[in-house]
Amino acid sequence: MGQRLSGGRSCLDVAGRLILQPPPPPPPVRRKLALLFAMLCVWLYMFLYSCAGSCAAAPGLLLLGSGSRASHPSPVLATAPDGTPPRLQFRVPPATPLAAGKEMAEGAASPEERSPAAPDSPSPISSFFSGSGSKQLPQAIIIGVKKGGTRALLEFLRVHPDVRAVGAEPHFFDRSYDKGLAWYRDLMPRTLEGQITMEKTPSYFVTREAPARISAMSKHTKLIVVVRDPVTRAISDYTQTLSKRPDIPTFESLTFKNRTTGLIDTSWSAIQIGIYAKHLEHWLRHFPIRQMLFVSGERLISDPAGELGRVQDFLGLKRIITDKHFYFNKTKGFPCLKKAEGSSRPHCLGKTKGRTHPDIDREVVRRLREFYRPFNLKFYQMTGHDFGWD
Repeated sequence: MGQRLSGGRSCLDVAGRLILQPPPPPPPVRRKLALLFAMLCVWLYMFLYSCAGSCAAAPGLLLLGSGSRASHPSPVLATAPDGTPPRLQFRVPPATPLAAGKEMAEGAASPEERSPAAPDSPSPISSFFSGSGSKQLPQAIIIGVKKGGTRALLEFLRVHPDVRAVGAEPHFFDRSYDKGLAWYRDLMPRTLEGQITMEKTPSYFVTREAPARISAMSKHTKLIVVVRDPVTRAISDYTQTLSKRPDIPTFESLTFKNRTTGLIDTSWSAIQIGIYAKHLEHWLRHFPIRQMLFVSGERLISDPAGELGRVQDFLGLKRIITDKHFYFNKTKGFPCLKKAEGSSRPHCLGKTKGRTHPDIDREVVRRLREFYRPFNLKFYQMTGHDFGWD
Protein backbone atom coordinates (compact mmCIF):
# COMPACT_ATOMS: atom_id res chain seq x y z
CA MET A 1 0.00 0.00 0.00
CA GLY A 2 1.34 3.38 -0.91
CA GLN A 3 1.73 6.00 1.79
CA ARG A 4 2.45 9.69 1.39
CA LEU A 5 5.18 11.26 3.48
CA SER A 6 5.66 14.91 4.36
CA GLY A 7 7.25 16.99 1.61
CA GLY A 8 5.17 15.36 -1.15
CA ARG A 9 7.25 12.16 -1.39
CA SER A 10 5.59 8.73 -1.50
CA CYS A 11 6.63 5.25 -0.49
CA LEU A 12 5.67 1.61 -1.11
CA ASP A 13 5.14 -0.99 1.58
CA VAL A 14 6.93 -4.09 0.25
CA ALA A 15 7.29 -6.97 2.66
CA GLY A 16 7.26 -4.71 5.65
CA ARG A 17 9.79 -2.32 4.20
CA LEU A 18 9.25 1.21 3.12
CA ILE A 19 10.86 2.09 -0.22
CA LEU A 20 11.17 5.80 -0.93
CA GLN A 21 10.26 6.94 -4.44
CA PRO A 22 11.97 9.99 -6.07
CA PRO A 23 9.82 13.09 -6.57
CA PRO A 24 8.31 13.54 -10.00
CA PRO A 25 10.44 15.63 -12.41
CA PRO A 26 9.55 19.32 -12.66
CA PRO A 27 7.40 20.18 -15.62
CA PRO A 28 9.18 21.59 -18.74
CA VAL A 29 7.67 25.04 -18.18
CA ARG A 30 9.33 25.33 -14.78
CA ARG A 31 12.71 24.40 -16.22
CA LYS A 32 12.37 27.00 -18.96
CA LEU A 33 11.43 29.70 -16.47
CA ALA A 34 14.45 28.85 -14.32
CA LEU A 35 16.74 29.07 -17.36
CA LEU A 36 15.20 32.38 -18.41
CA PHE A 37 15.67 33.78 -14.91
CA ALA A 38 19.34 32.75 -14.91
CA MET A 39 19.91 34.42 -18.28
CA LEU A 40 18.20 37.58 -17.03
CA CYS A 41 20.50 37.68 -14.00
CA VAL A 42 23.58 37.36 -16.25
CA TRP A 43 22.33 40.12 -18.56
CA LEU A 44 21.58 42.40 -15.60
CA TYR A 45 25.06 41.83 -14.18
CA MET A 46 26.66 42.70 -17.54
CA PHE A 47 24.53 45.84 -17.85
CA LEU A 48 25.41 47.08 -14.37
CA TYR A 49 29.09 46.29 -14.93
CA SER A 50 29.02 48.28 -18.17
CA CYS A 51 27.35 51.25 -16.49
CA ALA A 52 29.87 51.23 -13.70
CA GLY A 53 32.72 51.24 -16.20
CA SER A 54 31.20 54.06 -18.23
CA CYS A 55 30.74 56.20 -15.13
CA ALA A 56 34.30 55.52 -14.06
CA ALA A 57 35.54 56.54 -17.49
CA ALA A 58 33.65 59.82 -17.35
CA PRO A 59 34.26 61.42 -13.97
CA GLY A 60 33.19 64.80 -15.24
CA LEU A 61 29.57 63.74 -15.84
CA LEU A 62 27.07 65.51 -13.68
CA LEU A 63 24.40 63.82 -11.62
CA LEU A 64 20.84 64.60 -12.50
CA GLY A 65 19.57 67.62 -10.62
CA SER A 66 23.06 68.96 -9.90
CA GLY A 67 22.66 71.88 -12.25
CA SER A 68 24.77 73.02 -15.17
CA ARG A 69 28.56 73.18 -15.22
CA ALA A 70 28.37 76.92 -15.41
CA SER A 71 26.77 77.07 -11.98
CA HIS A 72 29.77 75.44 -10.32
CA PRO A 73 32.62 77.62 -9.09
CA SER A 74 35.68 77.92 -11.28
CA PRO A 75 38.79 76.04 -10.09
CA VAL A 76 41.40 78.05 -8.24
CA LEU A 77 44.48 78.77 -10.33
CA ALA A 78 47.42 76.64 -9.26
CA THR A 79 51.10 76.80 -10.01
CA ALA A 80 52.02 74.99 -13.21
CA PRO A 81 53.98 71.70 -13.02
CA ASP A 82 57.10 73.39 -14.33
CA GLY A 83 57.01 75.90 -11.47
CA THR A 84 55.81 78.89 -13.50
CA PRO A 85 52.95 80.84 -11.94
CA PRO A 86 49.65 80.98 -13.79
CA ARG A 87 49.02 84.04 -15.89
CA LEU A 88 45.81 85.76 -16.79
CA GLN A 89 45.68 86.77 -20.44
CA PHE A 90 44.27 90.10 -21.50
CA ARG A 91 43.38 91.18 -24.99
CA VAL A 92 44.62 94.56 -26.15
CA PRO A 93 41.84 96.46 -27.91
CA PRO A 94 42.56 96.47 -31.66
CA ALA A 95 43.64 99.84 -32.99
CA THR A 96 42.02 99.58 -36.42
CA PRO A 97 38.97 97.90 -37.99
CA LEU A 98 41.32 95.60 -39.92
CA ALA A 99 43.07 94.59 -36.72
CA ALA A 100 39.68 93.92 -35.19
CA GLY A 101 38.87 91.71 -38.16
CA LYS A 102 42.08 89.77 -37.63
CA GLU A 103 41.23 89.28 -33.97
CA MET A 104 37.76 88.05 -34.88
CA ALA A 105 39.23 85.74 -37.49
CA GLU A 106 41.58 84.22 -34.95
CA GLY A 107 39.02 83.99 -32.15
CA ALA A 108 36.53 81.63 -33.79
CA ALA A 109 37.33 78.20 -32.42
CA SER A 110 35.55 75.06 -33.56
CA PRO A 111 33.82 72.88 -30.93
CA GLU A 112 36.58 70.27 -31.06
CA GLU A 113 39.21 72.93 -30.31
CA ARG A 114 37.65 73.89 -26.99
CA SER A 115 39.03 72.32 -23.84
CA PRO A 116 36.91 69.35 -22.80
CA ALA A 117 35.02 69.37 -19.53
CA ALA A 118 34.84 65.59 -19.44
CA PRO A 119 36.25 62.62 -21.37
CA ASP A 120 34.67 61.56 -24.63
CA SER A 121 31.79 59.11 -24.30
CA PRO A 122 32.84 55.56 -25.20
CA SER A 123 31.15 53.54 -27.91
CA PRO A 124 28.54 50.93 -26.89
CA ILE A 125 31.00 48.09 -27.48
CA SER A 126 33.98 49.67 -25.74
CA SER A 127 31.86 50.83 -22.79
CA PHE A 128 31.38 47.22 -21.69
CA PHE A 129 35.12 46.88 -21.25
CA SER A 130 35.72 50.37 -19.90
CA GLY A 131 35.68 49.13 -16.35
CA SER A 132 38.86 47.17 -17.10
CA GLY A 133 42.33 48.54 -17.62
CA SER A 134 43.65 51.85 -16.40
CA LYS A 135 44.06 55.43 -17.51
CA GLN A 136 47.51 56.27 -18.85
CA LEU A 137 49.19 59.42 -20.06
CA PRO A 138 49.33 59.37 -23.88
CA GLN A 139 52.20 57.57 -25.52
CA ALA A 140 51.49 59.33 -28.84
CA ILE A 141 50.06 62.78 -29.63
CA ILE A 142 48.85 64.32 -32.88
CA ILE A 143 50.31 67.80 -32.37
CA GLY A 144 49.29 69.51 -35.60
CA VAL A 145 48.44 71.16 -37.76
CA LYS A 146 45.11 72.95 -37.67
CA LYS A 147 43.07 72.31 -40.85
CA GLY A 148 45.64 69.77 -41.95
CA GLY A 149 43.52 66.62 -41.53
CA THR A 150 44.09 65.78 -37.86
CA ARG A 151 40.44 64.89 -37.17
CA ALA A 152 40.35 62.50 -40.14
CA LEU A 153 43.56 60.80 -39.00
CA LEU A 154 42.29 60.33 -35.44
CA GLU A 155 38.94 58.93 -36.60
CA PHE A 156 40.71 56.50 -38.93
CA LEU A 157 43.14 55.41 -36.20
CA ARG A 158 40.37 54.71 -33.71
CA VAL A 159 39.28 51.79 -35.90
CA HIS A 160 42.42 49.96 -34.73
CA PRO A 161 41.68 47.76 -31.69
CA ASP A 162 44.98 48.70 -30.06
CA VAL A 163 44.37 52.47 -30.22
CA ARG A 164 42.32 54.28 -27.58
CA ALA A 165 41.96 58.03 -27.94
CA VAL A 166 40.07 60.84 -26.28
CA GLY A 167 37.71 62.44 -28.81
CA ALA A 168 37.73 66.11 -27.75
CA GLU A 169 40.92 68.13 -27.94
CA PRO A 170 42.33 68.36 -24.37
CA HIS A 171 44.43 71.51 -24.99
CA PHE A 172 46.45 70.58 -21.93
CA PHE A 173 49.92 71.68 -23.02
CA ASP A 174 48.76 75.06 -24.32
CA ARG A 175 45.74 76.18 -22.26
CA SER A 176 45.30 73.94 -19.21
CA TYR A 177 48.83 73.08 -18.10
CA ASP A 178 48.23 74.60 -14.67
CA LYS A 179 45.66 71.86 -13.94
CA GLY A 180 48.41 69.24 -13.67
CA LEU A 181 49.13 65.82 -15.11
CA ALA A 182 46.59 64.08 -12.87
CA TRP A 183 43.80 66.13 -14.46
CA TYR A 184 45.22 65.39 -17.90
CA ARG A 185 45.44 61.64 -17.25
CA ASP A 186 41.86 61.57 -16.03
CA LEU A 187 40.70 62.77 -19.45
CA MET A 188 42.18 59.70 -21.11
CA PRO A 189 40.19 56.53 -21.86
CA ARG A 190 41.01 53.29 -20.07
CA THR A 191 43.44 51.00 -21.86
CA LEU A 192 44.49 47.40 -21.54
CA GLU A 193 48.05 46.11 -21.76
CA GLY A 194 49.33 46.46 -25.32
CA GLN A 195 46.99 49.32 -26.22
CA ILE A 196 48.16 52.86 -27.02
CA THR A 197 46.64 55.98 -25.48
CA MET A 198 46.44 58.95 -27.88
CA GLU A 199 45.11 62.48 -28.09
CA LYS A 200 45.18 65.23 -30.68
CA THR A 201 45.42 68.99 -30.24
CA PRO A 202 46.66 70.71 -33.44
CA SER A 203 47.56 73.98 -31.71
CA TYR A 204 50.43 72.27 -29.85
CA PHE A 205 52.61 72.50 -32.97
CA VAL A 206 52.59 76.32 -32.88
CA THR A 207 52.75 76.69 -29.08
CA ARG A 208 56.27 77.65 -27.95
CA GLU A 209 55.94 76.01 -24.52
CA ALA A 210 54.45 72.71 -25.76
CA PRO A 211 57.69 70.89 -26.76
CA ALA A 212 59.34 71.36 -23.35
CA ARG A 213 56.15 70.48 -21.50
CA ILE A 214 55.54 67.27 -23.45
CA SER A 215 59.19 66.31 -23.05
CA ALA A 216 58.88 66.85 -19.29
CA MET A 217 55.94 64.44 -19.26
CA SER A 218 57.85 61.83 -21.26
CA LYS A 219 60.85 62.13 -23.56
CA HIS A 220 59.66 59.00 -25.35
CA THR A 221 56.32 60.44 -26.53
CA LYS A 222 55.74 59.84 -30.23
CA LEU A 223 54.61 62.91 -32.13
CA ILE A 224 52.52 62.98 -35.30
CA VAL A 225 52.17 66.09 -37.48
CA VAL A 226 49.63 66.21 -40.32
CA VAL A 227 50.78 68.87 -42.77
CA ARG A 228 49.13 70.31 -45.85
CA ASP A 229 49.96 72.81 -48.59
CA PRO A 230 50.24 75.98 -46.45
CA VAL A 231 48.36 78.12 -48.98
CA THR A 232 45.40 75.72 -49.13
CA ARG A 233 45.58 75.34 -45.36
CA ALA A 234 45.38 79.11 -44.82
CA ILE A 235 42.34 79.39 -47.10
CA SER A 236 40.69 76.47 -45.27
CA ASP A 237 41.43 78.14 -41.95
CA TYR A 238 39.82 81.36 -43.17
CA THR A 239 36.82 79.44 -44.54
CA GLN A 240 36.15 77.89 -41.13
CA THR A 241 36.23 81.29 -39.44
CA LEU A 242 34.06 82.82 -42.17
CA SER A 243 31.38 80.18 -41.55
CA LYS A 244 31.15 81.33 -37.93
CA ARG A 245 31.67 85.08 -38.46
CA PRO A 246 30.49 86.18 -41.91
CA ASP A 247 31.35 89.83 -41.16
CA ILE A 248 35.14 89.40 -41.00
CA PRO A 249 37.32 91.16 -43.63
CA THR A 250 38.21 89.45 -46.89
CA PHE A 251 41.02 86.91 -47.11
CA GLU A 252 43.00 89.28 -49.34
CA SER A 253 42.86 92.19 -46.87
CA LEU A 254 43.93 89.97 -43.98
CA THR A 255 46.82 88.44 -45.92
CA PHE A 256 48.80 91.62 -46.59
CA LYS A 257 50.18 94.28 -44.32
CA ASN A 258 50.47 96.40 -47.44
CA ARG A 259 48.75 95.21 -50.60
CA THR A 260 50.73 97.63 -52.79
CA THR A 261 54.13 96.37 -51.67
CA GLY A 262 52.93 92.79 -51.33
CA LEU A 263 54.21 92.49 -47.74
CA ILE A 264 52.62 89.40 -46.13
CA ASP A 265 51.22 89.80 -42.62
CA THR A 266 52.85 86.94 -40.73
CA SER A 267 51.15 87.99 -37.50
CA TRP A 268 47.86 86.58 -38.81
CA SER A 269 47.63 83.04 -37.42
CA ALA A 270 46.24 81.64 -40.69
CA ILE A 271 49.53 82.63 -42.36
CA GLN A 272 51.82 81.97 -39.40
CA ILE A 273 50.77 78.34 -38.88
CA GLY A 274 51.94 77.40 -42.38
CA ILE A 275 55.57 78.38 -41.71
CA TYR A 276 56.21 74.78 -40.69
CA ALA A 277 60.02 74.97 -40.66
CA LYS A 278 59.99 77.76 -38.08
CA HIS A 279 57.75 75.82 -35.70
CA LEU A 280 59.62 72.54 -36.21
CA GLU A 281 62.86 74.13 -35.00
CA HIS A 282 61.37 74.50 -31.51
CA TRP A 283 60.37 70.80 -31.43
CA LEU A 284 63.77 69.55 -32.56
CA ARG A 285 65.35 71.14 -29.50
CA HIS A 286 63.47 68.62 -27.34
CA PHE A 287 62.74 65.62 -29.60
CA PRO A 288 64.82 63.79 -32.21
CA ILE A 289 63.39 63.80 -35.72
CA ARG A 290 63.00 59.98 -35.59
CA GLN A 291 60.39 60.45 -32.88
CA MET A 292 58.21 62.53 -35.19
CA LEU A 293 56.10 61.38 -38.12
CA PHE A 294 54.92 63.82 -40.78
CA VAL A 295 51.72 62.78 -42.49
CA SER A 296 50.66 64.29 -45.80
CA GLY A 297 47.20 65.80 -45.58
CA GLU A 298 46.85 65.45 -49.35
CA ARG A 299 47.74 61.76 -49.34
CA LEU A 300 45.40 61.20 -46.41
CA ILE A 301 42.63 62.03 -48.89
CA SER A 302 44.00 60.38 -52.04
CA ASP A 303 45.50 57.28 -50.35
CA PRO A 304 44.24 56.97 -46.76
CA ALA A 305 45.29 53.33 -46.40
CA GLY A 306 48.85 54.15 -47.51
CA GLU A 307 49.25 56.96 -44.98
CA LEU A 308 47.60 54.88 -42.24
CA GLY A 309 50.08 52.12 -42.99
CA ARG A 310 52.95 54.51 -42.26
CA VAL A 311 51.28 55.67 -39.06
CA GLN A 312 50.66 52.13 -37.83
CA ASP A 313 54.32 51.25 -38.49
CA PHE A 314 55.47 54.37 -36.64
CA LEU A 315 53.33 53.48 -33.61
CA GLY A 316 54.53 49.86 -33.63
CA LEU A 317 51.07 48.52 -34.44
CA LYS A 318 50.06 45.64 -36.63
CA ARG A 319 48.77 46.83 -40.02
CA ILE A 320 45.07 46.23 -39.50
CA ILE A 321 43.64 49.36 -41.15
CA THR A 322 43.82 48.77 -44.92
CA ASP A 323 41.98 49.65 -48.16
CA LYS A 324 39.03 47.50 -47.15
CA HIS A 325 38.15 50.01 -44.39
CA PHE A 326 37.56 52.97 -46.74
CA TYR A 327 35.27 54.16 -49.50
CA PHE A 328 35.35 57.52 -51.29
CA ASN A 329 32.41 59.84 -50.78
CA LYS A 330 32.05 61.84 -54.01
CA THR A 331 29.66 64.34 -52.43
CA LYS A 332 32.11 65.39 -49.69
CA GLY A 333 35.24 64.69 -51.71
CA PHE A 334 36.73 62.76 -48.79
CA PRO A 335 37.36 59.11 -47.93
CA CYS A 336 34.97 57.69 -45.35
CA LEU A 337 35.04 54.65 -43.10
CA LYS A 338 32.94 51.66 -44.05
CA LYS A 339 32.60 50.87 -40.36
CA ALA A 340 33.43 53.31 -37.60
CA GLU A 341 34.69 52.39 -34.13
CA GLY A 342 32.00 50.48 -32.23
CA SER A 343 29.55 50.66 -35.14
CA SER A 344 28.52 48.57 -38.13
CA ARG A 345 27.47 51.59 -40.20
CA PRO A 346 29.53 53.77 -42.58
CA HIS A 347 30.93 56.96 -41.09
CA CYS A 348 32.03 60.23 -42.69
CA LEU A 349 33.39 63.32 -41.02
CA GLY A 350 30.82 65.94 -40.03
CA LYS A 351 29.43 68.76 -42.13
CA THR A 352 32.08 71.14 -40.77
CA LYS A 353 34.68 69.22 -42.78
CA GLY A 354 35.10 69.67 -46.52
CA ARG A 355 33.56 73.14 -46.75
CA THR A 356 33.64 74.84 -50.15
CA HIS A 357 36.40 77.45 -50.21
CA PRO A 358 35.65 81.01 -51.34
CA ASP A 359 37.21 82.23 -54.57
CA ILE A 360 40.54 83.91 -53.86
CA ASP A 361 42.29 86.32 -56.20
CA ARG A 362 44.87 84.34 -58.21
CA GLU A 363 47.47 87.03 -57.71
CA VAL A 364 47.08 86.70 -53.93
CA VAL A 365 47.53 82.93 -54.19
CA ARG A 366 50.64 83.41 -56.35
CA ARG A 367 52.18 85.85 -53.88
CA LEU A 368 51.48 83.46 -51.03
CA ARG A 369 53.17 80.59 -52.88
CA GLU A 370 56.24 82.75 -53.41
CA PHE A 371 56.25 83.64 -49.73
CA TYR A 372 56.01 80.04 -48.53
CA ARG A 373 58.43 78.50 -51.07
CA PRO A 374 61.71 78.99 -49.12
CA PHE A 375 60.07 77.82 -45.89
CA ASN A 376 58.68 74.76 -47.66
CA LEU A 377 62.09 73.84 -49.08
CA LYS A 378 63.67 74.12 -45.65
CA PHE A 379 60.87 71.97 -44.20
CA TYR A 380 61.52 69.31 -46.87
CA GLN A 381 65.20 69.26 -45.87
CA MET A 382 64.46 69.06 -42.15
CA THR A 383 61.99 66.18 -42.52
CA GLY A 384 63.70 64.40 -45.42
CA HIS A 385 60.40 64.36 -47.31
CA ASP A 386 59.30 66.36 -50.35
CA PHE A 387 55.57 67.04 -50.03
CA GLY A 388 55.34 68.48 -53.55
CA TRP A 389 53.65 71.77 -52.67
CA ASP A 390 55.92 73.69 -55.06
